[in-house]
Amino acid sequence: MATENTIELRELVREKYAERAREVAAGEGCGCGPGCCSTDRLDPVTSNLYAADEVAEIPIDAVTASLGCGNPTALAQLHPGESVLDLGSGGGIDVLLSARRVGPTGFAYGLDMTDEMLALAEKNKAESGITNVQFLKGEIEAIPLPAQSVDVVISNCVINLAADKGQVLREAFRVLKPGGRFAVSDVVAQGELPADLRADMQAWVGCISGALEMQEYRRLLADAGFNDIDIQVTRVYDPRELAGSIGSEGSSCCGAPPDWDESAYARYEASGGRVVSAFVRASRPTE
Repeated sequence: MATENTIELRELVREKYAERAREVAAGEGCGCGPGCCSTDRLDPVTSNLYAADEVAEIPIDAVTASLGCGNPTALAQLHPGESVLDLGSGGGIDVLLSARRVGPTGFAYGLDMTDEMLALAEKNKAESGITNVQFLKGEIEAIPLPAQSVDVVISNCVINLAADKGQVLREAFRVLKPGGRFAVSDVVAQGELPADLRADMQAWVGCISGALEMQEYRRLLADAGFNDIDIQVTRVYDPRELAGSIGSEGSSCCGAPPDWDESAYARYEASGGRVVSAFVRASRPTE
């Protein structure tokens, strides 16, 4: 059963992404994502993730709406004919890119809980002309697909936002076919985040305080049943940059200015801790 804190967190995340979708729909998508129109406002988490030629045929609103921290479609080694599920698909950029990679004999699902993002994703799907795609409404802790129904599960900076990450990983395992692959980009902590930072809701919604510690990520994947677990760091963030990006007024990517003691970052850094983007791979064993 969802706790009061879980419900509050889910609603904060939902509103963050709904706000982003509304901004993009209104033509105000120059905040801090990949579609940024001012390089001096690039967010350290979301910027410069996709090559220009890769997204040239994807609707600009799909690119601008992205709040990812990596490019799982480029790293997942998708093959023609495969079925793919994107957890927390937002405006649909990774779903549309996946659909192109798996071709007309494959299929790509996108799962999101935010009505505004789903509406934007449907608009982007129509504009792209890509048909081997379906967007589903739901929560990543309860995936609305049958067991053993997809070949690959991807996600882009979303699992760190979930309150019950173990449940998310168990659901990912459930919907994967035997031999299926888990291939996500996520924000991960190296070292223990300070308790005051870990407890702050705005830092959680900003993709920081919900970050799993790397060894904990490995443990939860193994507990869910995965093997061949590998975590590869793709980008290292300066804690001061992260604090600044979350605290920037008008930054649509990062929520409201925080009210926690920013010395938490200094303490975390002094202990040798780092916040990083990582590509997380694992497999469901063949049966």
